Amino acid sequence: MLLERIYDEDLAQASYLIGCQAKGEAVVVDGRRDIAVYQALAAKSGMKIVAVTETHIHADYLSGTRELAAATGAKIYVSGEGGPDWQYGFDGQRLFDGDTITLGNISIQALHTPGHTPEHLSFLVTDGAFSDHPGYLLSGDFVFSGDLGRPDLLDEAAGGVDTRFGGAKDLFASLRDKFLTLPDYVQVHPAHGAGSACGKALGAIPSSTVGYERLYAWWAPYLAANDEQGFVDELLDGQPDAHAYFGRMKRENREGPAVMGERVPLEELATADVVAGLAENTVTFVDTRSNAEVHEGTVTGSLNIPAGKSVASFGAWVVNPETDKNPLVLLAPDQDSAQDMWDHLVRVGIDNVAGYLTGLQGLPVSTPKLIAPEDLAGFDAAMVLDVRNRTEHAAGHIPGSHRLSGGRVMWNLDQLPAEGTIVSYCQSGVRNSVAASALRRAGYDVVELDGSYAAWAAQQQAQESVPAS
Repeated sequence: MLLERIYDEDLAQASYLIGCQAKGEAVVVDGRRDIAVYQALAAKSGMKIVAVTETHIHADYLSGTRELAAATGAKIYVSGEGGPDWQYGFDGQRLFDGDTITLGNISIQALHTPGHTPEHLSFLVTDGAFSDHPGYLLSGDFVFSGDLGRPDLLDEAAGGVDTRFGGAKDLFASLRDKFLTLPDYVQVHPAHGAGSACGKALGAIPSSTVGYERLYAWWAPYLAANDEQGFVDELLDGQPDAHAYFGRMKRENREGPAVMGERVPLEELATADVVAGLAENTVTFVDTRSNAEVHEGTVTGSLNIPAGKSVASFGAWVVNPETDKNPLVLLAPDQDSAQDMWDHLVRVGIDNVAGYLTGLQGLPVSTPKLIAPEDLAGFDAAMVLDVRNRTEHAAGHIPGSHRLSGGRVMWNLDQLPAEGTIVSYCQSGVRNSVAASALRRAGYDVVELDGSYAAWAAQQQAQESVPAS
């Protein structure tokens, strides 16, 4: 048996390819939309992808299930659990608790493990060439290394009302009745790692075992004592902010993400064409440099989505494909870099990319406004906006600031002043630059706090350490 983990550090998301080497067949679980990685892995292993499935209706990225099926002819399997409100809107064989997908000697049994979502499945894998007993659990967003999938996302991002309490109780029951009945030696392979917003304390270790989690996970004492209420209270306390784009992911994943098919490689665009598009507001320029470089000058009206490990996350903060219809023009040093950024963007449904430019020469450039920490006290701001998470704000913030996390800013403009200047900050300036660029593009007068909260806190500390004369 082949079991390969494919990990996306951008979204802290893990998908899996399980293959029967004897039969030359494979299944992909929780795949993403840029599917070349699965096709290459299957080809390298001499396998054909014959099945695709997923653990649940995802909130943080668009599923590649339909994309892979269209490209390979693989059969689609999706959950049939969860009741009428949680049924998929596209064709595929429905899996219910106990149903099995078979590849040669390998059996993949669906376990209904609700809590994170009502329809959630985990997959118990048995390699029949070695044993009649299961050895692996693909736990999706049910059990992570050291944590559990949060049950409050349906309230936070999908329009639910107080579903978190029922979800938390479902998680307790799923742990008691499904997870803890498995042998200790069963390996646990979750769908997310550290950095994901799908839990509050995910470990960086890529896998665990039932026995290890039974002994050492934070929730283990509550299960051992059958303390459901204590479990619910602890689980729901301190969950991170859910990004607003999660609601769009839920809708699209349930109905079925658009199938892109084979994408034509991005081309370098003519500067004159981009200048004309900017003047007519028919394209949106994306500056992919660091915030420090952007502060030295950037294309007027551009978005700052810095290249690196968070392109998908930051992109979904500031681009809503349902309302933002302009194609994007990416700043990239070469075609390979532009293509890689596009791969990240399609994972969150940002498909409309026209091409790339390698520099800013000939484009309309302006310099974002900054304010030094020492000048903030005397500045007449309509609002000081903190775009960090709630835990960061609680640990320390600029007095009088209004907190609205970066992933929610553009969906909550009614919380911002209609007139006047907004001074915005995050911890170091990266997230702030992303959010501020989108606000400027939307017509707000935004001044970024230079160095953000870290610089302000250092300046405050320096002032306090100066001895009185």
